[in-house]
Amino acid sequence: MSRTGWTATASDAETARINGRASNVLDGKSSTMWHSRWSPAPAAPLPHSITIDTKATRSIGGFRLLPRTDGANGRVGTFEIRVSTTGTDWTVVSTGTMPDTASEKTVSFTAVNARYVRLTARSEAGNRGPWSSAAEINLLAGQSASPSGVLPRAGWTATASDAETSRINGRAGNVLDGSTATIWHSRWSPAPAAPLPHTITIDTKATRSIGGVRYLPRADGTNGRVGNYSIRVSADGASWSDVASGTWPDTSAEKTVSFTAVTARYVRLTASSEAGKRGPWSSAAEINLLVGQTVSASGALPRVGWTATASDAETSRINGRASNVLDGSTSTIWHSRWSPAPAAPLPHTITIDTKAARTIAGLRYLPRTDGTNGRVGTFKIAVSDDGTTWSDAASGTWPDTGAEKTVNFTAVSARYVRLTATTEAGNRGPWSSAAEINLLGPSIGSWGPTINFPLVPAAAALLPGNRMLTWSAYSPTAFGGSRGYTQASILNLSTGVVSPAQVVNTGHDMFCPGTSMLPDGKILISGGSNSSKTTLYNPATNAWSAGPDMMIPRGYQSNVTTSTGEVFTIGGSWSGGSGSKHGEVWSAEGGWRLLPDVPVDSTMTADPRGAYRADNHTWLFAASGGRVFQAGPSRQMNWISTTGNGSITSAGNRSDSADAMNGDAVMYDVGKILTVGGAPAYDDSPATARAYTIDINNGVTAARTGDMAVSRSFASGVALPDGQVFVAGGQPIPVPFSDTDARMSPEIWNPATGEWTTLAPMAIPRTYHSVALLLPDARIFVGGGGLCGNCTTNHLDGEIFTPPYLLNDDGSERSRPTIVTAPATAPAGSTIAVTTGAPVSKFSLMRMGTVTHTVNTDQRRIPVTATAVSGNTATLKLPADRGVLVPGTYLLFAMDSKGVPSVASTITIS
Repeated sequence: MSRTGWTATASDAETARINGRASNVLDGKSSTMWHSRWSPAPAAPLPHSITIDTKATRSIGGFRLLPRTDGANGRVGTFEIRVSTTGTDWTVVSTGTMPDTASEKTVSFTAVNARYVRLTARSEAGNRGPWSSAAEINLLAGQSASPSGVLPRAGWTATASDAETSRINGRAGNVLDGSTATIWHSRWSPAPAAPLPHTITIDTKATRSIGGVRYLPRADGTNGRVGNYSIRVSADGASWSDVASGTWPDTSAEKTVSFTAVTARYVRLTASSEAGKRGPWSSAAEINLLVGQTVSASGALPRVGWTATASDAETSRINGRASNVLDGSTSTIWHSRWSPAPAAPLPHTITIDTKAARTIAGLRYLPRTDGTNGRVGTFKIAVSDDGTTWSDAASGTWPDTGAEKTVNFTAVSARYVRLTATTEAGNRGPWSSAAEINLLGPSIGSWGPTINFPLVPAAAALLPGNRMLTWSAYSPTAFGGSRGYTQASILNLSTGVVSPAQVVNTGHDMFCPGTSMLPDGKILISGGSNSSKTTLYNPATNAWSAGPDMMIPRGYQSNVTTSTGEVFTIGGSWSGGSGSKHGEVWSAEGGWRLLPDVPVDSTMTADPRGAYRADNHTWLFAASGGRVFQAGPSRQMNWISTTGNGSITSAGNRSDSADAMNGDAVMYDVGKILTVGGAPAYDDSPATARAYTIDINNGVTAARTGDMAVSRSFASGVALPDGQVFVAGGQPIPVPFSDTDARMSPEIWNPATGEWTTLAPMAIPRTYHSVALLLPDARIFVGGGGLCGNCTTNHLDGEIFTPPYLLNDDGSERSRPTIVTAPATAPAGSTIAVTTGAPVSKFSLMRMGTVTHTVNTDQRRIPVTATAVSGNTATLKLPADRGVLVPGTYLLFAMDSKGVPSVASTITIS
């Protein structure tokens, strides 16, 4: 960096016997020097410090020290480098020991914004005396990640399984020196050469998000170009995970390998073959690592040059400085001051200065990893352009867990973000702490504010009038027993008001039931904790009434409304005894009747816990003539008839899918089903990322489509008006009542490409007992999770997601088509007229959903194209097949030419 106008001061300097002033380190002359004072005796004792004032805040990424050239006395040994923007508050950026040589020493560190840099010499390199000296000091400009997403490599080191150092300089460190003329090369002398495989390992010195590797072959020849390779990562250098493998061609071009973002400190490239088979060699000119991107165009913002300040910090007993939340290390923390006693009282604040106005849409808070004290409980997040005037962006309460917490809020332009902690999560004391704080940029799609409920919404049903019914069990936060009553609440989607919990006393605890919407719009809820009971809910009157008991008591079964207006159910050994939960069917006229020829056996998975788990949450879809298609979660699919005594016939296996318990299945088009995720067993079994399509229009055809970005069990799927499918929540290994490794970022599947896109992350984990529903404004409600009594994973809340089809690239809302008039009722097969604000020819009918335990057999999408459009009025011919247009209440969406849906009109298909 240019040193024009800079000044230097020192703790002491020798000016009586020589010109050893501090300013000499900036004069450009190697013949002058700063030297600590030695006369009059005794000499000034170590440590000595010299401070550079650059006269303005700037990005600094390193320090160069040239020792004196006329002797050895005073060469710096053990050192510390600190930086400051004020000259008062200092932050350590590097420590170490310089060798006792005359060569220039370079120290790189993560770029920081600072005005002052202080070198403190704690020892003399040769132990010749209590002296320190320097001929020249230079500072290096801070280097942030390049636009291509390459991580800055300052301070990193590289080691190799072997390296050629006798014939050439083939050391591993050359892959990090920024020069294409130097290389790492495996050892070839003395003969024989070190055999393949060879490894080179990058130590980034701190855990960070890594999403790829770039390998540049040597430029001066071909020997050692890597062919077959594998890439592994580690957080500790001991336990390694595979992230990528393959074969590179025998060319000199730079090779890039991207992989799902991981948090790691170490990256190891293993070369198992030489690309041209020229010999047992491996080489590399440069190796770069890529920034991990878990969400396209989203995720944590780069923190290069940012600073953090706090209302208070513990610095006398530990290094609890605010800046630790930005250092990329989970082992360092900010901690509020506790000594000397009394401790600084709550609230405590920590403020991030990003140094420039930018779009910010969320905050991630990682609690300390070495203990529990200071975990933030109740919090508030505010933003500011100038550090003076603040606006509230979010507030809430975090659970007392070590998991990283994410808060998303409406994107704002701001420079400063302040987190205020008003309580300690465990009420252990007046403390606050944090290991890391990240800020989130704009995302694909967006989440609205968290909506609080008086209960855990473990089940939900969309109602006419822009309302949503939710319920839990006998308790708002727990289940168990058969108490005969249920807690319920209704969200008014127009006002955002959630009603107080209402005790529904029909002799029925409706936890873990089967749910179905009837042709007249009523909701039928069967089984669960009171395993033989049936309850009917009338949305028009908000009235609950008891229905006839089932023939077989059951819980965790699935219901589906058939084309005849009846309700079929099967399975459900969680409640009412285990096994023999054969099919039965309900009708408004006759109540429940058994289907003796529909045994449950062929619909079950091979769960190690037997029928208790193997017959749960069946994926059922209504088809023509009262038939039902069972798509899973068993790998075998079945056709079921509900007429007479019923029948069940195999429809073959779901392609190469294994059993997929707690996966999900969604009908996204007429007779077309997408299945996602799930695991071979109900819990403690690795989930899959696989997805399959099933077409039941002409026979049954099942095929694998694109995999999700991550594996999921306990996830919820939602069909969207444009035919895409939204999937949210879940875990890679399903563990009830746990948020461990919760999948925070939803995904959306495009039927035209078979590919998935990762979306903006949720604020709250949604795992076991969570729900998701399509809303009339084409947004999606996601909520719940837990219901485990006195536990830390009860989520009495929900969030509403705005899909990308409603947003412009800048995050603003797209203009939408409008429905001006549409009929409130219509029979299947009829012709209706729909008037819109502008001519529209494409529409979608979406059956209103009911959901619990990921099962939503009511939702289905029926695309409808106008047979004629006159002015702004479209003529629609509704399908006559009630196996397609199953009777019930639907959302009618108008779709413009860009696939943007209107707010829906409600229509009941009789």
